[in-house]
Amino acid sequence: MVPCSERDKIEISQYILEHVPKQAEVTRIEYEGPSLAVYAKKPEILVGQSSVIADIVNVIRKRIVVRSDPSVRLPEKDAERIAREIVAPEAEVTDVSFDPSLGEIIIEAKKPGLVIGKNGVILQEIIMETKWRPHVLRSPPLRSKIIAHMRHYLHSESKERERILRTVGERIFRPKTYDVGDIRITALGGVQEVGRSAFLVQTRESNVLLDCGINPGSSRPFEAFPRLDTPVFEIDSLDAVAISHAHLDHCGLVPFLYKYGYDGPVYCSAPTSNLMTLLQLDYLDVASKQGIIPFYDQKDVRECVLHTIPLRYGVVTDIAPDIRLTLHNAGHILGSSIIHLHIGEGLHNIVYTGDYKYARTMLLEAAMTEFPRVETVITESTYGGPNDTMPSRVEAEERLTAIVNETLERKGKVLIPVPAVGRAQEIMLIIDGYMRRGLIKEAPVFIEGMISEATAIHTAYPEYLEREVRKSILHDGVNPFQSDYFTIVEHPSVRQEIIDGEPCVVMATSGMLEGGPVIEYFKSLAEDERNTVIFVSYQIKGTLGKRVQKGLTDVTMLNSAGKMGAVKLRLQVESIEGFSGHSDRRQIINYITRLKPRPERAIVCHGERAKCLSIADFLQRRCGIQTFVPAAMETFRLL
Repeated sequence: MVPCSERDKIEISQYILEHVPKQAEVTRIEYEGPSLAVYAKKPEILVGQSSVIADIVNVIRKRIVVRSDPSVRLPEKDAERIAREIVAPEAEVTDVSFDPSLGEIIIEAKKPGLVIGKNGVILQEIIMETKWRPHVLRSPPLRSKIIAHMRHYLHSESKERERILRTVGERIFRPKTYDVGDIRITALGGVQEVGRSAFLVQTRESNVLLDCGINPGSSRPFEAFPRLDTPVFEIDSLDAVAISHAHLDHCGLVPFLYKYGYDGPVYCSAPTSNLMTLLQLDYLDVASKQGIIPFYDQKDVRECVLHTIPLRYGVVTDIAPDIRLTLHNAGHILGSSIIHLHIGEGLHNIVYTGDYKYARTMLLEAAMTEFPRVETVITESTYGGPNDTMPSRVEAEERLTAIVNETLERKGKVLIPVPAVGRAQEIMLIIDGYMRRGLIKEAPVFIEGMISEATAIHTAYPEYLEREVRKSILHDGVNPFQSDYFTIVEHPSVRQEIIDGEPCVVMATSGMLEGGPVIEYFKSLAEDERNTVIFVSYQIKGTLGKRVQKGLTDVTMLNSAGKMGAVKLRLQVESIEGFSGHSDRRQIINYITRLKPRPERAIVCHGERAKCLSIADFLQRRCGIQTFVPAAMETFRLL
């Protein structure tokens, strides 16, 4: 007897074969990740008759992708030559690469519309002549090394990528053993604290992990990592990992899962995939420089890359037999996502906010509030305390302007520790804009660390940015991240010149003074009272940034001779909270109360204990929403 899953696949395959044009010459139909891949010797026929595929999708209720059979694809060199001949020179093609696992030719051009052609006629010609399916991208104003490296790696490991996608597909579309029910959430980290975010969602059938981060403020594994030692977490039973965004407190431990045998998918937005890889590799680099043995290595990061399946906002995706996933804009950093899980056929819906900003900023649009259904919301509460009301963006910008001008006027230097992703790009936009308008005194702005690479990734995904920035990049041809005021520090050897030189602004990573080039600047500038350090992002408890913020006056640091020495902190210390990528108390409450539809239950996390309790109490008393503030390893039954 044919097993149920195999029988279903045979029936679906037969239905597809009966309803697609015979002349397309379909050779096989495979489960690949969350989609059904239809391979054909003449894929251009299926692509050209997209309504036929759409009708099939409506019946079988599964996503279909059309691929060319590998046997008919031209060799890559020939395919690239023909594609370049077909596309008009006016399109200004800047790069052509291939993804054999998807049968795609990736064409980057300054004018992508000319690669597509009217009604897709150029694309059709490329498919017909090369049998590779074109994936057209706009050439970014800045080249990203990490995006290029990731593409090269996926190309070199295309056979392994194919295996992974097939294995994932078979697991997603396996037959259900049980009826849907017994929905449970276990808090593995990021509860009554900021750091090591991780939640395990379980049904009778499936196990999905939401985030898997580290706590950068702790060096003890028991406190630094999620509680993966809980009996309910079994790595062999894990169906999927969904990552909300690329900050290490949400994604820093994902490669660790692969080190210990996980072979399943990671779902996130495309920008998150690139930024996550960048930050994980930097985490390893910083650990190495500090003499710390990390808990995974570059091989595990590469495994993570191979297993990552990027998703666009708003696309509903099967990730387990009884769970569908949709990502929505969270407004926190580039690609940050609110994760919506649809369990069963409308049985229960979970919205996991990750970190979110319920306000439009200079860089991003505000977090999404409308969903098809919501019964349970899991919300952050980083700034959930009664007094956590942030100044407006205008006030924050004016305060930054005043502090920078005062420091420069007294011949001092401004040091701004920034996370490479998010705050760095926003502060760059502000400084450039205010200097151009003459509101900030003109001075060199030195940028060091991963900021340049992270900024290049931002320019590769303008569709994820705030509409004015997006318009500037896409339509005006102006990259707002490139400015005559900015100087990229390419090598550590020039740091001393900057430190000894004229008044200036230095932006460097890391944002919490936990390693990175900012440490050298901080150490050298700390003892001069003319200088100022400005914190523009959240400082996690236990980090050097938090201790300096709280009034630390002496710190022991390595000197140039490699010996420990005391450093007196005489520089001015300023904090501006208005630039945070997190919602303040008012925005959290507005977000939860404006969610559509209204949730029945809220789980409050990602905040100090008092702040979690304060938000939970307000939502319960004033809004009538049942609330929970879980402890680590605590399990809640939702159904």
